[in-house]
Amino acid sequence: MRVALLFIDGVGVGRKDPAVNPLAGRVHLLSQFADAPGTLLPEEGRCVPVDTTFGVEGRPQSASNQTAILTGEPAPVLIQGHVLGYPNAPLRDLLAERSLVKRLMTSGRTATFANSYPAPYLDALKLRRRESTTPPEFTFPPAMQRRLKPSASTLAFAAGQVPLRTLDDARAGQGLTHDITGAHAMNRGLSVPQRTPEEAAEIFWRVAEGMDFTFFEHYLADEAGHARDFEAALRALDTFDAFARAVVATRPEDARVLICSDHGNVEDLSTRSHTLNPVPVLYFGPPAPEVEALATVADVGRTVLRWLNAE
Repeated sequence: MRVALLFIDGVGVGRKDPAVNPLAGRVHLLSQFADAPGTLLPEEGRCVPVDTTFGVEGRPQSASNQTAILTGEPAPVLIQGHVLGYPNAPLRDLLAERSLVKRLMTSGRTATFANSYPAPYLDALKLRRRESTTPPEFTFPPAMQRRLKPSASTLAFAAGQVPLRTLDDARAGQGLTHDITGAHAMNRGLSVPQRTPEEAAEIFWRVAEGMDFTFFEHYLADEAGHARDFEAALRALDTFDAFARAVVATRPEDARVLICSDHGNVEDLSTRSHTLNPVPVLYFGPPAPEVEALATVADVGRTVLRWLNAE
């Protein structure tokens, strides 16, 4: 069985309060609540809320918890803290050594990242990428290049020597923009095709063909949460839900699908901060009772490794 992991930044299990929770007024896959029944999942899907704090003081953050997901290791415990934004040196070392992508590749498995990036961005970070024949979309001034930092996801794939996709791949229907439809990228002046979430799901499975592990990440919900922007949150969540539903509806019989987040945020727009709420892990595929035992976000990565015999 191959595995697909759809990651969305900043979505927790909050209260069913339409005044602060954009998910409360929607019947989304991720409309799961602490104080009320959530959305009944299609395809006999399962939802398991998991911890994001690891018992470490402070609010969970993206860099440390994404590292936990992408290594299967309790990163906040190992570095004794939560790290926001981009991985610091200890997290970069952990990703370089324990990246699940690296461990999959070492075990003879295959992995790919469905997201596409501007080639100049990847080049500035010195990250290995697929060939691009299109002239650079833009250039970074040297001062800006020095401020760029790689994400946990790009470092996880770099550790496995997997070339990252460029916008040429998005234009060729062999990759996706992080916003799924391309609208956000187009608003930033990038030349990419605009697609429906359903068309994006078709491309996702095309990218995943022949791969043991396929990863996609979406982070606009977290940005909307920090901005306390209800309309932006709805746009991001609506788009991701339509995409995720289409991915699940067209799931090949030999594939398992996991959907997860790293920490809470957008489910409580009364604050700009991340929440201490658990996050929902959704599973779609053949019976997998072990999913019920997931306890932290690190268990998501550990489960991928177990399923693909790469522990």
